Amino acid sequence: MAQQPVFAPWDDPTQTPLITFQNVTKRFGDFVAIDDLTQHIYEREFFALLGPSGCGKTTMMRMLGGFETPSEGKISISGRDMNKVPPNKRAVNMMFQSYALFPHLSIYENIAFGLRRTDMDKDAIDARVAEMLKLTRLEKFARRKPHQISGGQRQRVALARSLAKAPKLLLLDEPLGALDKKLRQDTQFELMDIQEKTGTTFVIVTHDQEEAMTVASRVAVMDEGRIIQVATPDAIYEAPNSTYVADFIGDVNIIEGKATRKGDKTHIAWAEGQPDIIGSTTRDFSEGQTCHFAIRPEKVAISPDKPDAPNALHGKILDIAYLGNISTYHVELPTGHIIKAQTANTRRLARRSLTWEDDVWVSFTDTAGVLLDR
Repeated sequence: MAQQPVFAPWDDPTQTPLITFQNVTKRFGDFVAIDDLTQHIYEREFFALLGPSGCGKTTMMRMLGGFETPSEGKISISGRDMNKVPPNKRAVNMMFQSYALFPHLSIYENIAFGLRRTDMDKDAIDARVAEMLKLTRLEKFARRKPHQISGGQRQRVALARSLAKAPKLLLLDEPLGALDKKLRQDTQFELMDIQEKTGTTFVIVTHDQEEAMTVASRVAVMDEGRIIQVATPDAIYEAPNSTYVADFIGDVNIIEGKATRKGDKTHIAWAEGQPDIIGSTTRDFSEGQTCHFAIRPEKVAISPDKPDAPNALHGKILDIAYLGNISTYHVELPTGHIIKAQTANTRRLARRSLTWEDDVWVSFTDTAGVLLDR
């Protein structure tokens, strides 16, 4: 069977981006919300803007939608400068967190609302609404009002309405924020499915790391108006470019030390009387340079006896977080550092061999962590 080509237009220099931010700065008085930002987003991408509150992700989205104008720089869509184009003249639609459905209109009429303001005839509108109802699996709810359906269904109505006019670009502002965790997870897969079927470019704003990692083709991690790193979810997780990104995405242990190169390995002196941590990296660290060793808890093993591993540190179990499928052990080292180690709960809890206050060893390979210079 022929292999599916990998979707990665950002790696192909012949591809023209759909959206270009070119040296864009946005100020509100003295406050700089977006700071000299340059970024390309490609057609058919599901692009996630991820970051804490106030990092500039919503401002970036509002500028794409035409609700804010850059103070400096240029935003173009399909090669056209958007700085003077009003929101209603852009091939862009925005789906808000509140869904903003009309309570007095049926689901059918809510989806048809924007189409009735175009020069489409009635049959074409009916056909398009039917297509959107089918796409979002809402056919049997067409005659109901928004208050007669569930939160997850209302979310799909808002999505169907946003897609009805076939925008080139759909902006989603925290679209799943109002849903409970289980429904949110189900809806994430629906969103991906709909995005793939329609081929529309989606840009989503979220502060939920798990959501960004699930739905996006690429994730842009933002802080204080800047994009710190843009990469595929697996690259962001496995190869963060800074302690900020490592710490923001998922759980991580970060140990600071001084680097020394020995052959093809880097030794990190991190505490008096403790063995060096041995790591592998392609980054060049000068002798004695401060570095940060970041390692994910699931890559740290925990055992009662000293293992034969390149890195083994002795400590005591301080805390255990039981999450059903996994347990996270917080192990305190003699230096006061806390290292988190994660194990899959493949056996019943009563048979767990390690408990609070136990003396244990945490260990990891020399390739399990990432060495960072900032």
